[in-house]
Amino acid sequence: MRFLGFSETALLIISLLETVRGLPTFVGKYGETIDVPCGEGKDKPEKLFLTKWKYTKADGSTGDLLKLSDKNLAIIPDVDYTGRVNLTQDLSLRITQTRLSDQKMYTCMLVAGEDILEYPVQVRILKTPSAPTITNQAKEMEIGKPTLLGECSTKDANPAANITWLKNNVPLMSDEKAIKITTTVQTDKTTGLASTSSKLEYTAVKEDLNAKFACAVKHSSLTADLVSTPVDFVINYPTEKVSLQVVAADAIKEGDNVTLKCKADGNPPPSSYSFHIKGKKVKVENSDSHTLTNVTRANTGEYKCSLVDNDAMAASVNITVMYLDITSITKGKVVKQLDESFEPTLFVNASGEPKVTWSKNNISLNSPPKFDKLKYSDSGVYECVVSMPGLFRKASFELIIQGAPVINKLSKKLSNNGNFKVLSCEAEGSPKPTVQWSINGTNATETPYVGGRVTHRITIIPTVNLTVNCTVSNELGQASKSLDVSTLFEEVTVDKRAEDSNDQTRVAVGVVIGVILAAVAIGLIYWIYMKRTRQGTWKTGEKEDGTTEESKKLEENQSQKAEV
Repeated sequence: MRFLGFSETALLIISLLETVRGLPTFVGKYGETIDVPCGEGKDKPEKLFLTKWKYTKADGSTGDLLKLSDKNLAIIPDVDYTGRVNLTQDLSLRITQTRLSDQKMYTCMLVAGEDILEYPVQVRILKTPSAPTITNQAKEMEIGKPTLLGECSTKDANPAANITWLKNNVPLMSDEKAIKITTTVQTDKTTGLASTSSKLEYTAVKEDLNAKFACAVKHSSLTADLVSTPVDFVINYPTEKVSLQVVAADAIKEGDNVTLKCKADGNPPPSSYSFHIKGKKVKVENSDSHTLTNVTRANTGEYKCSLVDNDAMAASVNITVMYLDITSITKGKVVKQLDESFEPTLFVNASGEPKVTWSKNNISLNSPPKFDKLKYSDSGVYECVVSMPGLFRKASFELIIQGAPVINKLSKKLSNNGNFKVLSCEAEGSPKPTVQWSINGTNATETPYVGGRVTHRITIIPTVNLTVNCTVSNELGQASKSLDVSTLFEEVTVDKRAEDSNDQTRVAVGVVIGVILAAVAIGLIYWIYMKRTRQGTWKTGEKEDGTTEESKKLEENQSQKAEV
């Protein structure tokens, strides 16, 4: 046997490539059954008496697989194809349990009479790669330091699969600096299948915190990429900034608890901090917070926190504690005299501008109480409410108006049935005046004492004319008034006379009105009569019978007209 030299071998390979170029290609999947067509799309010749399938070996020689002659199928023994080849009804070559070694050129030869037809077909076998996995993952990364992030691998593919690294679903491209990707492909000596692995060396930045890394496999047998389960990594970086947060209500007021919370942007974050409280440094272990309890206005000021080992890496915040005090106000019972002037005092000490509202006897007032001339009705309980967001204070006083009593009205009234009289004495004063009558009565009643006023009533049955006195008094003085009261008999007689007089007056008025109406009616009738009589005479020129006086007047009128 003569061995081919290097140049001869190269020429043979080039020749084979040129032969393969432009041939129809059939693609099958690894481990499945394929039917390689014989002259696909072309009509089979008539009087066909021989069909044969052969393949081209690696050295360029051919080997027969099977042939069909006079309906007799003969499968030619071949170690690589034993039990795996057959001929279909349309003369296609069927290969089962395909292997990678089945990738070669197959030729279908048809003999009909003197014609010999050959249809070569290039067969390719594809093997889908396994799903990618990431191994040898880094436990943590440090900013600015190149770190082997992990190794992505996929196995048993044909042709070899390609691997792409992703960060947050965006492909990473190797720049040989911050990103370095190394890919290797290994072929199994037994199966011929390829396994691909890719290593990612990555230099993290601060923005990579919580970033998701994954790898994707691309292959011609796939309609979509195979993507690994995303993974993230702990990224360590030093603290560059410290912040201080106040955890409290929007408006901090006296009595509140205020929590100071210190944060550093390093990873991992510090486990301890130093808090600077009113010039005193307090170290807090395994915590980032410090609480001020039951704060007062004295806690107003600047607060700071820092790293334990670096006081310069710090943050500060100002806290203002709101407070509200009523330092001076009119309190208790305030006694004033009638017609005096009065204005209550109110002084407030607060961290801001407070709101002040007043009420009297639980009824809101539109303005603060101020009196130029006090009245009894001004008496009552006055309450002041001073408020700010989250704070309020209350204070109250009772205003009492005093004055000597006076009698506003003293009156009498006959009952509806005329059997008795009711005497009323209306008094005003403070303290509440007592009422005394100069005569004993019955059914004594008294109205409620409101606004410094009270009315006392008694019932009497006078048998003689008398004068009744009402006396009102309190600790500041007294007042009296008298009232003449007649007997019930005189009251009834006077009423009767008044009724009779009224009846006579009514009759007289009626008579006068009747006479007037009659006179008016007679005058009207006479005027109508005279008017009609004069009209008739002027029209006929004849005299009408009448009185002598009327005739004379008529003649005089006619004489005057003739002269004219």
